Amino acid sequence: MNQPIRRVATLALLMFLALMIAVTMIQFVRAPALTADSRNARTIYEEYGRERGPIIVADQTVASSEPADDVYQFLRTYGQGELYAHSTGYFSVAFNSMTGIERLENDVLGGSSQSLALQRLRDLVTGNEPRGGGVELTLDPQIQQAAVDALNGQRGSIVVLEPDTGRILAMVSVPSYDPNLLASHDAAAARESYEALSTDESRPLINRAVAGDLYAPGSAFKVVTATAMLENGYEPDELIDAPTQYSPPGTSHTINNPGEATCGDGSGQATLLQSLRQSCNTPFAIAAVEMGEETMREQAEAFGFGQELAIPMAVTPSRFPDATTQAELAQSAFGQFDVRVTPMQMAMVASAIANDGSLMRPYLVERTLSPDLDVLRVTDPEELSVAMGEDSAAQMTEMMVDVVANGTGFRAQIPGIDVAGKTGTAEISTSIPPHAWFIGFAPAEDPQFAIAVVVENGGYQGFGTDGGSLAAPMARSVLQAALSE
Repeated sequence: MNQPIRRVATLALLMFLALMIAVTMIQFVRAPALTADSRNARTIYEEYGRERGPIIVADQTVASSEPADDVYQFLRTYGQGELYAHSTGYFSVAFNSMTGIERLENDVLGGSSQSLALQRLRDLVTGNEPRGGGVELTLDPQIQQAAVDALNGQRGSIVVLEPDTGRILAMVSVPSYDPNLLASHDAAAARESYEALSTDESRPLINRAVAGDLYAPGSAFKVVTATAMLENGYEPDELIDAPTQYSPPGTSHTINNPGEATCGDGSGQATLLQSLRQSCNTPFAIAAVEMGEETMREQAEAFGFGQELAIPMAVTPSRFPDATTQAELAQSAFGQFDVRVTPMQMAMVASAIANDGSLMRPYLVERTLSPDLDVLRVTDPEELSVAMGEDSAAQMTEMMVDVVANGTGFRAQIPGIDVAGKTGTAEISTSIPPHAWFIGFAPAEDPQFAIAVVVENGGYQGFGTDGGSLAAPMARSVLQAALSE
């Protein structure tokens, strides 16, 4: 064989090997990622001829597939679309895309899960039309509706957790949207709806509970600082420095208490209990500087800050900032400077205290089911971390009960029930109204429900709002609905 022929043969062999490697990479190595990619139209096309399984909440089907007299054969419908939109997501043939549970549990809903292999074989043998399996969520319809009613159209979010399991009983983001508009087989109408929703300044497609812009937590974060204090030797009835004004070392910047009020009796000292009850700023700022950034960061991380978390939707990690000065650390102690959180994270803070210091991993999927609704998989509760010792959790509970009974959270009171809570008012700027917060749990002696409420930019109240007047009554109404079941 002469040299030119050898060169051509070698080149052809190399090209053949390159092709084989590329095909192998695509069909085997990258296949799972490509299949899960929401931009993969082939994944959607495979669903068109199959009856997609239901999404279920408390034995009610909230997403189902109805026969359609067109090439797609089945139309995805959402019976209570706006109530559950940020959990179910949408299944769209117009955009070849899925979101929410529709995407994250697509292998079960679409019937391609390995757990449904026997069902697929049975359908092949019997000649039955293939069907997808079902997904049952942890949401409670009564609590979910109460949360929507409480927000009353104001932008914000409410999350309710079951402290000893991590089950998500309510996850509400307002404004919401109707997924039926995006699931429509009328491509032009679906695109028009999506364009309107995606350009809406109120961002209804964003799930504020777990994603989107993170929020400054304001004084609700004092619960984290107070926990760090208890874990590091402070006592609830111990007198601590609580001046009316405080300038951290290295700066002339002055930190004031809300409304420039005195803390405690005005002597310059107050107990930790009094400081939390009145939501003073200076004692927590001083304590954070004394404990140091590392201690504060470790406590925040014990509550889940900075951790990657999926419920199965990805939860944007909350952050405790890198404070380069003691002034920044002091401001972080009461939820200002660059502390940023999701409502889910703050519900987790309340839940960990309610559960004797044990933080359970939040989850939204209760069970996955076969097409005949036989159980395939049940989610088992799992501890995410230990946020504090049991003694500290008990002390935090007593102090948070006092906040509601005698302090800034009094509007969250429920007759005959001890409610533990903490208000927060997160300042943004002089030109933007603050966010209003409330976190807590009830009943305090046997916690069944942990809650976080945030209302963006003062809601209907605008400037002059605070967590006690706006968010606390919302928490009360939701907890009352939950306790009445």
